[in-house]
Parts: sequence; structure tokens; C-alpha cells
Amino acid sequence: MIARFALAVGALALSTPLLAQEVTLKVAHFLPPAAPAQQKVLQPWCETLKKESAGRIACQMYPAMQLGGTPAQLVDQVKNGVADIVWTAPGYSAGRFPAIEAFELPFMVSNATSGNRAMWKYYQQNAQSEFSAFKVLAFMTDGGQATHTGKTEIKTAADWKGLKLRTSTRLGAKTLAALGGSPVAMPPAQVTEAIAKGVVDGAMGAWEVVLPTKLDEVAKFHVQPPAGQAFPSTTVLMVLMNKQKFDALPADLKAIIDKNSGAVLSESFGKVWDEENLTAHKKVLARGNKINEFSAADMEAMKKATAGVEQEWIKQVGEKGLDGKKLAAAARELAGQK
Repeated sequence: MIARFALAVGALALSTPLLAQEVTLKVAHFLPPAAPAQQKVLQPWCETLKKESAGRIACQMYPAMQLGGTPAQLVDQVKNGVADIVWTAPGYSAGRFPAIEAFELPFMVSNATSGNRAMWKYYQQNAQSEFSAFKVLAFMTDGGQATHTGKTEIKTAADWKGLKLRTSTRLGAKTLAALGGSPVAMPPAQVTEAIAKGVVDGAMGAWEVVLPTKLDEVAKFHVQPPAGQAFPSTTVLMVLMNKQKFDALPADLKAIIDKNSGAVLSESFGKVWDEENLTAHKKVLARGNKINEFSAADMEAMKKATAGVEQEWIKQVGEKGLDGKKLAAAARELAGQK
């Protein structure tokens, strides 16, 4: 009996780690903890993983670059295992992921719901090889960037001229320059103070960042395309996981993460972004801020002015062995912007 008991205990000891293995995933990003990305997407996603794994998967959030470094370093932090999961933008690592940049070409995205659905399909069809070093959990856009200015009101295509505006990506900077503005690069956390101090006149940015960063307190004017039309600029965003961390998980935990990632997670971001868009509109108007919309004539003028950005991009990625014309056409078809 003692021998049988010892064997049973030994068998239990061998099986328990596999059955009850727990993992705490370090999730890092660049925005404040109050940002919708954390509060309304990443935390609920983590809660779903925890529930479906019976508590075997947990998350620890590290917002606002709490693991150190800059937003541009998040990609390497997850690749090297400093973080297990990051939410970041490939454009913060300029030139590193050229194929995915197609979705940041001018006038590509009109809203987050359709943009994110198209973005995930584009990644699957055209950019998987760029991210072979990672476990890709989601791709999304920011839904398109309005322009937020402190003292200078933008009403027409001519009003861009001479304005210093923070831009988030390489192609966003080129788009702004083509419109007559002066792009300035800086981390998201510095934008509000920079506008308040007059370092920049404003910023190109998605509506979902306006309230968490208190941008509406210093930027009193906002301008965007009419509803349903594509924004001049957008930022591609992504959720990446350390590949080795994922590969080391038991098969059932991998399956839970896969079930709740990909198109599902990308579209969750899209739904929240569009809801936050409406919320931000209401709150900035209640504050007394002003939101302008470009006329049809101004939209055509801006598209004409920025056409060269796409042609230059096609040439640049061609030098890296990519068919830029094909990639741009694929992105526009998926996004409904042919």
C-alpha cells in the first residue's frame, strides 16, 4: 500500500505542473493606463484569457513605457523577452517593416472598424514574412488621424502651410510635408506639453488618444474629412508576443490565445476606436472646442498634393525587393479606397 501511495504521489507530482501551469504575461505599451487601448481592449482581453484558462493565464500591465526605453524600442523589448506582449506601432521603427507601411499611405483609412478588418487581411496576405520573429496577435489602424491645433484653425487645404505638427510615422511626415506643413517627431507623452509651450502648433492624431493625453485641453481646433471619407494619415498598430514565450506554452493555452487573437482582437480594437471617436467628439464640443470638416474641393486638392508620397514609397520599397505598386493596390482594394 505504501509503495502504491508513493507511486500515486509521484505520478501526481509529475502531472500537476502540466495541468496547473500558470503564466503571467508582461504586457507593455506607450500610452497612459487610462487609455482605451488598455482599459477597453487589452485588459478585457486578458480577463478573457484568464477565464477561459481557469486562471492559468494572467497579465501584468506596464503602460507608459514602465519597462523603460522609448516607444521605438517596444518591438525589440518583446523580441528579446523584456516584455512578453507589446502594443505598439511598426512605424516607430522606421524602415524596419516596409510592406506593412502600405496602410499608412495618404487617404487609406476612413474608420477603424473597416480599416482594422482590412488591415488584418492585408497582413495575412502580404506582410507575414516581415514578422516571422514574433507571434503576431493583432494588427490594426488607429482609424485615421484628425488634426488638432492650439491657436491656428485649419479650415481649408491651404491652411496647412507653415504649421509645425507632430506626426507619428515616416509616411505621415511625408504626407504633412506634401500638404505644406512641417512635421515634428516626438513621443505621444510629450505632445500636449509641446503644444502648450508652443513648440509645435498641434498634432495629427487619432481621436482615441485625445482624452487620455488631455490633448483637448491645449488643442482648441480640430479638423477632419467628412464622415465616410479617408483621413490624410493613419498609423498602423500591432500586438506582438515573444515567440519563444508562446512556443513554450502548453497546447491548450496556445489554443486559448489563438482563439482570442487575430481578426477577433483586431476587430475589438476597431469597435472601441470608433466608439471613442464619438465620445471624444462630444466631449471636445462640450468643452467649447471647434471641429471643422474639409470640403469636397479641399479633399480633392489634398489627394492631388499627396499623390507623390505613394509614388515615392513605391520606388523606395522597390529598392528593397518589394512590389510597391502591387502592395499599395492591395491595401487600397482591401480598404475600399481604390
